[in-house]
Formats: sequence, structure tokens, C-alpha cells
Amino acid sequence: MARRLRIGLTGGIASGKTTVAHRFVELGIPVIDADESARTVVAPGMPGLAAVVDKFGTGLLIADGELDRRALRHLIFADPDRRRELEAILHPLIRADMEQRAHTSAGPYIVMAIPLLVEGGAIDRVDRILVVDVPEDLQRQRVMRRDGVSAEQAQAILAAQTSRENRLQVADDVILNVGTVSELWQAVDDLHARYLKMAAAGPG
Repeated sequence: MARRLRIGLTGGIASGKTTVAHRFVELGIPVIDADESARTVVAPGMPGLAAVVDKFGTGLLIADGELDRRALRHLIFADPDRRRELEAILHPLIRADMEQRAHTSAGPYIVMAIPLLVEGGAIDRVDRILVVDVPEDLQRQRVMRRDGVSAEQAQAILAAQTSRENRLQVADDVILNVGTVSELWQAVDDLHARYLKMAAAGPG
């Protein structure tokens, strides 16, 4: 089977990526979610979990043998070197899981939802990059409201990701998410119509 058109969906935290992804699913488009693959590869009994525990210790496990994601986030957020060590373990596994899901999915084109698409060097895995964009002030407010964190904590989370400018620089398509959910859905619907035409036209 010929390789289908791949849309890389990305954006900063609290930008609205999940809502956009859900709309694509409603339109019948398979969404291959990096976060879902990330959970899969560290499930109990998976080699990814064993590798993480071997590297970082059993203190990252909770009573039922699952990964303590909150403790892991705290560890890697505080230490960039440890974050890179974790990424070296998990990124190849996540990529392989996503490729398997893409291969077995059905649809005229595929959306690859990768929050760290720019930071993680995954640009070569997709044909077009769709960025869900939001001004940083609004993004910070949404993070504070959603996660119950202070302005300083929200800013630290934003600072750990690539900048808005970097994402927009590599974007082929941009959805500015500053309005209502209905407006966001309409923007997705418009892009869907374009992507269907691109997919039908084939490579090149």
C-alpha cells in the first residue's frame, strides 16, 4: 500500500491540540497519538518500563507496579540530563509503536499527534505540519486554570517547550485557537477538505 499523506499535529501546552485531534477523529481520520504510544510502551510488563526502572530505579513505581508519572515528570523537569536519558530510552519505542498504529489504521490520510514534534526532531516523519497556535499570555492563563498552578509554574512549563516562534517557523498550516470551540471545529473542517484533496492527488 502506498504511503498515505501524514499530517503532523502539534502545538504548545493548553493550545487545543486534543480538541483538534478529536475533531479529526469525528471526521473519520485516524489520529496516531504520541501520548497514547508513550503510555503503551511503559505499561506493566513492557520492555520500556523495565528499561526506565533499570535506569532510574524502582522508586518510580507505584504499588501496583505501574509507572509513577508524576514522580517521573518531576525528575526530568528538574534535570535536563535525566530528561535526555529518558528520551533516549523511550523515543525509539514510541516511534515504533506509532508506526505500527499508522500501518494498521484506515483512512484517506493520517494525523500524527506529536506534542514535541519540533523539539523531538520528528519533522521528517510527516508531510505537513499543522500547528495549533495560541498567544503565550492566553496559553499561560489556560495552563493555570487547567492545572491549578501559579503563574510562575505555568511560565516554567512553557519555557521547557520550544518557543511559539519556532513552531510557527516550521508550520505548513496554522490554526489560531482564540475563539469558540465551534470556530475551532470549523477551522479543522476547512483543513480536512484541503487534506482530502491533497491525499487524492497523491505524492508530490
